Amino acid sequence: MTRPVKPRAIAFSEPFPDAPLIRTARRVGPAVALLCCVSLAGCKPDDSPLKAENDTLRRQISKQESVLNSLQDGTKVMQQQIDLLNQELRDAKKETERAQHETEQAQSETKEVAAKLTAQIGQTKKLTAEVQRTAAAQAASTVKSHDKGGQTEEFPRPLTQIAKATEEALARNGYALKVSVRLEQKAVYVTERKVSSPASLESAGFRNQFLVSIQALPTNVVRMTVKAEFEKLAQGNRILPAGAEEAAEIERRLIEEINKTVSSQTKL
Repeated sequence: MTRPVKPRAIAFSEPFPDAPLIRTARRVGPAVALLCCVSLAGCKPDDSPLKAENDTLRRQISKQESVLNSLQDGTKVMQQQIDLLNQELRDAKKETERAQHETEQAQSETKEVAAKLTAQIGQTKKLTAEVQRTAAAQAASTVKSHDKGGQTEEFPRPLTQIAKATEEALARNGYALKVSVRLEQKAVYVTERKVSSPASLESAGFRNQFLVSIQALPTNVVRMTVKAEFEKLAQGNRILPAGAEEAAEIERRLIEEINKTVSSQTKL
């Protein structure tokens, strides 16, 4: 086995010229390195601007989040209001449709009632015309049966004016109408019997009934005939004879009353 050869130290006859500097560097180097390490460890970089900017960004983000939350809350409220309005609109639409349906139904019922009413009015008019014709026929027969006697007067006035004046004069003197028929060319009035009881034995009462016939003639003239059924009454309801002249006087008085009424109407 071969033994290892130990290296022999080379001996320099003369030392290096800068040997003192090397020795100084060897002694100072560790200290300088340590000082540099300490300096590097103690001198950290200044990050204050970054922190301020980060804080500003955080605050802005917080504000934006707050605004966003507020907008979201506002959106929810608005959506709720919109939902309520939509519900109210739906309810209003239903109510309108219901009211429209009821209105249409009511209109339909109104049309039916109007049709029935029109039919009833037509029927009533027919019955009224028939009643008027019957009454006119009865009045005409009554007038014919009382053609004898009576007072006659002609008026240069329309039939409607004379008929109205006759009604007013009879009512003013206390004669209620039993029959009243007014047609285009003829009018007939029959009054109820008016009774005046006797005031005493010496003063007799009376019972009277008027029949007035008004007939239109050509040239806007009407002829009136007044017939009075005049009777005297004594106490105990005894009928006393009355002369024709007394009845004629009663008839002339009614014609005078009608003339006064026509004159007052003309003045108005």
